[in-house]
Amino acid sequence: MPTDPAPRRVAVPFETIDEVLAVYGPLLPAIAAAVGPRCEVVLHDLSAEDVDLSATIVAIAHGEVSGRDVGGPSSNLGFEVLADGDEDHDAFGYGGRTRDGRELRSSSLYLRNAAGRVIAALCINYDLSAVRALQSLAAALDPVRPAGSAGAEGAAGAAVGGAPGAEAPQEVLGADIGDVVEDMITRAIAETGREPGALGRDEKVRIVRRLDERGVTRVGDAMRRIAARLEVSRSTAYQYLDEARRRA
Repeated sequence: MPTDPAPRRVAVPFETIDEVLAVYGPLLPAIAAAVGPRCEVVLHDLSAEDVDLSATIVAIAHGEVSGRDVGGPSSNLGFEVLADGDEDHDAFGYGGRTRDGRELRSSSLYLRNAAGRVIAALCINYDLSAVRALQSLAAALDPVRPAGSAGAEGAAGAAVGGAPGAEAPQEVLGADIGDVVEDMITRAIAETGREPGALGRDEKVRIVRRLDERGVTRVGDAMRRIAARLEVSRSTAYQYLDEARRRA
């Protein structure tokens, strides 16, 4: 006899962001102090019905890693979580980078209320710059595999999270939501394998549709940015958006 599926397990049944802050707020400086100044620890408020992704940070330690502060924005992963809140988005040890290109090793834990809805995110971002510098130095001093020899770069990168540039980072952190939007537009265009000037109308509509599905079009000046990157007028970009939603 079929049975009802087990209810989603809610590990931390908080109902408000204040409850989350009361428990997790003191942990941020503790974790950051234990790991060191290159470790950023962030708490994002995702509890509102209509989350403003340009201002989700409610607590942060060592914000100099990403250049963010309280009142700062989410990353591109925030868009994905809001687009599909039922999915398990918890992830640990994945690759990321700052807007100025520094490589990160990151982990994100999403906190849910009793109904299973995501209301907050605890994120840890470790700047690997010093680690990479030490790896490069070690490779350069290695008489068996000097820098530039076959395998040296792979050996250097294997110790922490893979070689730099091995694959596109999953997360990009910026001090402004515009940085995040620009990166998401860049990725959507790159998925076509073509330059904007070579794209036809249908391809541009599909790009706008992907960005709309990912929640990018909800951000204040996103349509202006999309229009500029697709080399069309803003009114044309809105036409693409209308067409994309009709096709959905």
